[in-house]
Amino acid sequence: MAKAPDFDLAAAHRYFAAHCFNSAWNLIDKGDRSPEEERLMVALNQASIYHWLNRPDCDHQRLSVGYWQASRIQALLGNAGEARRHAETCLSYSAALAPFYLGYAHEAMARALLLAGDATGGAEHLSQALSLVQVIDNKDEREVLASDLAGLGQP
Repeated sequence: MAKAPDFDLAAAHRYFAAHCFNSAWNLIDKGDRSPEEERLMVALNQASIYHWLNRPDCDHQRLSVGYWQASRIQALLGNAGEARRHAETCLSYSAALAPFYLGYAHEAMARALLLAGDATGGAEHLSQALSLVQVIDNKDEREVLASDLAGLGQP
């Protein structure tokens, strides 16, 4: 059996959940990534989810965001099946969340389906996401989701 660490494990999970998510986000934004950076981006996202799962404050909203990011990364890499799998998980965590999070879950699914060549399914999820934009109270959240939906022609 492993010996207890000589550091605050809860603090480590808090730190790495956010650090790994933000580091993956930086690689998403980078655009021109090497194959090593693409693998690192996937690993960072999965590490972030792992650390969230080990935090007492882990909830559906945080997991929705983590799996949304996982789906987005897989879409960026052209992996439609994996993007869809993560989008499905995102949707499962988002069902009872605020329209912003549910809208992004539908955005992830639309992106994955469009990448896979399923224009009908993609349009259906895009339509659901667009209808949710209309009921988001926060102007900044409404605008960022609307902007991402407008750019759905790109993974």
